[in-house]
Amino acid sequence: MDNELRLEYLSNMGIEVWLPRTSIPSTYELESTNESINFDSWEKLNTEITHCQQCELCQTRTQSVVGSGSHQAEWMWITEAPNSIEDQNGLPMLGVAGELFTEMLRAINLTRDEVFITHIIKCITPNNRAPHTSELLNCHDYIERQIGLIKPKIIIAVGHVAAQALLNQNAPLSELKSISHVINDTPIVVINHPAYLLRFLNEKKAAWLDLLNALKIYKELKGEECED
Repeated sequence: MDNELRLEYLSNMGIEVWLPRTSIPSTYELESTNESINFDSWEKLNTEITHCQQCELCQTRTQSVVGSGSHQAEWMWITEAPNSIEDQNGLPMLGVAGELFTEMLRAINLTRDEVFITHIIKCITPNNRAPHTSELLNCHDYIERQIGLIKPKIIIAVGHVAAQALLNQNAPLSELKSISHVINDTPIVVINHPAYLLRFLNEKKAAWLDLLNALKIYKELKGEECED
């Protein structure tokens, strides 16, 4: 007779069965188990993103683009889907738009090595079309986990796709730029994508003001004085 059936018979006979304490997990053991379940790391996350097959984009990409920069960054820049150059090289913000992005960072005394740059979705879309809602949802956990691991002081949403997905809003970029956003106590500043600025050069002045606004918010968080 196996132990489970024996216990059932004894119970039906009205006999109380004593179980050793070691068979019941302690509160500490439960907490430790929960911690191991909830534990996340860059190695684990990067592996999941690299080998992700949650949607059909895995069939047409060259590789997933995880992101680049510092894992201790205070500035996190989240842009749109990877383009063909980024898909080939596995790095974000490359090409002519990437060169302008580097200059935008330099204008506020930042370098690529000091910030963390990633995409709202991790794979190139066919013909660079806008990401489908299902694709954004599939990558939502990845971006949340990246934010959770970095814990940035400020997030910059680069372009309307990234901004709308992060803020869960369908408003046009101009409207999102005019409003202050905070998610989980982290300010989010919305700016135009460098590729847009290359097409509409007259928007560069407005983009500079957006960057100054982001810098002002960041310095206020740090308790630093803002220059006029």
